[in-house]
Amino acid sequence: MHRIPRTLTLLCLGLILGCSSEHTGLPRLEPTHEPSALAPSGRSYSEAREACANRDPLRQALWGELHVHSSLSMDAYSWDVRGGPDDTYRFARGERTFFAPLDADGSPTRPAQLERPLDFAALTDHASYQGEVALCTRPGSEIYDSQGCQIFRGEVVVGGTHFERFAARLGSLSNPPRDPNVPSLVPERSDALCGEGAQRCKDAMRSVWQEQQAAAERHYDRSAECRFTTFHAYEYTATPGLAKVHHNVIFRNANVPEAPIPWVDEPDVYGLWRGLRGQCLEAGNGCDVLTLPHNSNLSNGQMFAVTGRDLPLEDQRSRALLRAELEPLVEISQIKGDSECRNGMYQVIGAPDEFCNYEEWRPAGTPDCEEGVGVGALIGRGCVSRNDYVRYTLLEGIRERQRIGVNPYKVGIVAATDQHNANPGDVEEYSYQGWRGAEDATPVQRLAFDAEAPMAINRVMASPGGLAGVWAEENSRDAIFDAMERRETFGTSGPRITARFFGGWDYDADLCGDSDFVAEGYAEGVPMGADLPTRPAGAGAPVFAVSALRDPGIPEHPGGLLQRAQVVKGWVGPQGAYHQAVYEVAGGGNGAGVDLDTCEPRGPGHDALCAVWRDPDFDPAADAVYYLRVLENPSCRWNQLQCLALPAGERPPSCASDAVPKQIQERLWTSPIWYEAPAGAASPTG
Repeated sequence: MHRIPRTLTLLCLGLILGCSSEHTGLPRLEPTHEPSALAPSGRSYSEAREACANRDPLRQALWGELHVHSSLSMDAYSWDVRGGPDDTYRFARGERTFFAPLDADGSPTRPAQLERPLDFAALTDHASYQGEVALCTRPGSEIYDSQGCQIFRGEVVVGGTHFERFAARLGSLSNPPRDPNVPSLVPERSDALCGEGAQRCKDAMRSVWQEQQAAAERHYDRSAECRFTTFHAYEYTATPGLAKVHHNVIFRNANVPEAPIPWVDEPDVYGLWRGLRGQCLEAGNGCDVLTLPHNSNLSNGQMFAVTGRDLPLEDQRSRALLRAELEPLVEISQIKGDSECRNGMYQVIGAPDEFCNYEEWRPAGTPDCEEGVGVGALIGRGCVSRNDYVRYTLLEGIRERQRIGVNPYKVGIVAATDQHNANPGDVEEYSYQGWRGAEDATPVQRLAFDAEAPMAINRVMASPGGLAGVWAEENSRDAIFDAMERRETFGTSGPRITARFFGGWDYDADLCGDSDFVAEGYAEGVPMGADLPTRPAGAGAPVFAVSALRDPGIPEHPGGLLQRAQVVKGWVGPQGAYHQAVYEVAGGGNGAGVDLDTCEPRGPGHDALCAVWRDPDFDPAADAVYYLRVLENPSCRWNQLQCLALPAGERPPSCASDAVPKQIQERLWTSPIWYEAPAGAASPTG
């Protein structure tokens, strides 16, 4: 009997759950133009295409997906997902596709279709093991009939329990640990499958990368209609110690390196960024790239840990500059939970935020990492860190700026799904069909819950995920990529809520009634994602212009009403403590709710919210960061909808469990606006 070492089992569990214009040479620490400036009327593109007919100089909201997997990912294939790159893009464009389970001929059988097509999508399959998966699943390859490939395909069954068998399938792609008693932080490619130097698998990975590129090119609309945009992309799937530290790699155009840089070959994320800088930004071939960290709630503090503090100061600054150059955005929410904020974290000062702990996957009582890091979050182990949450990562960036003069975490906000059914943007609560192929293909499978197991094991704790929104002049690669670089982005938990967030020093208090709200927002200040302009002499506190519109939905399923808009502020105190404050700026508590027996909403709400708000607690000597959060009225979570659809006698235990949330408040988060105090004015943190 083939023995599965415990360390290999843990590694496989991490893989299951985790599977989850020419560059100028200048660092992208700041925009290369004034943040408040609008794009010029003339256009140039970094690759051949027709000019878009629908172009708005004041920018339009575009909806997309920057994190989704197809059958090219090892975990998705093992879950009987058979939708490839073309299926992924067809689904994003609103065409009908099919999910697992498979029929007798190996074809997927479950129909699925987006209610509303996306504007853009990036397919981010796991770079690690793409070559192995291709070699093991395509008849005729030189290793197709090997024992390792037969185990991966499930033809040779290894292990007793369902989990052991599944772990063995993924484990067949890598070498067993050198010492079964010592957990391996990074797996090794299988010598049996890949040969000397793993060259066979690396060559196959390059071939698969070319297939992905070809599909992205087929589906990119280069005509003047600009209906749909694709991006070349992949996922750097780092899971050290079963902590989730994944980063998605997104390219501006078709000028891309010959091969991905997978975690299995480059375990240091700074090695990834150095490789991208050398192979892309400095290659002189028009290649441009950014990376986007995966939802960080299961990283045990590792995603945004400040490492290298024992290095010389200039080396620390260089590392911070490299990260700031390559990583302008962060994914705040997806199917595996939310990463905005958590109450009660180490040295976070301020009143509890009643809207934190949304879609929270780490239970109360989990140890706090404090200033350290841990491992094991994917199996419910290890500590939880304030730096697992975007709000406090933004403050860690401010603290680093005060310490070394560089903010490595000046990140804008998007959301995503991380779906593994080749179904980008499939976010509706009322039509949720699961995210992992045959593993959760039925309502009963999706509603599975074990109160003693880690949240990550329980399928009912997954959500449909969120969407990335950008404010761009047009639906083209260059316009969207520019928006991502300047961080003029936002994320939602699924609904297509839109919001504008401007900051300046002298907005008119009556701006909400002005038909030129957006033009004035740009002209008198900066949009989301930028730094406030230099404070004029004699100016008081900064002023923020806020506007939000509800998601209209579709006729059969109207969107929810808005309840409130809040500005969230953060700053770092003299002793390095993190401070937070939440200000109601429009709407507010309205008594709205939802009838959990029928899922009918009740109570008043808003179609739109608008406000001009001045910070009442501004300290000109303290760096600060501000972002906008907009909440809908409460509504039923997907699991409550599916519980109600089942006959009472067929409902699984999760339908009656108090540990499973039954309602949610959908929401939007904008990218922040930063205030940087003049040199010498900010309080040092030591």
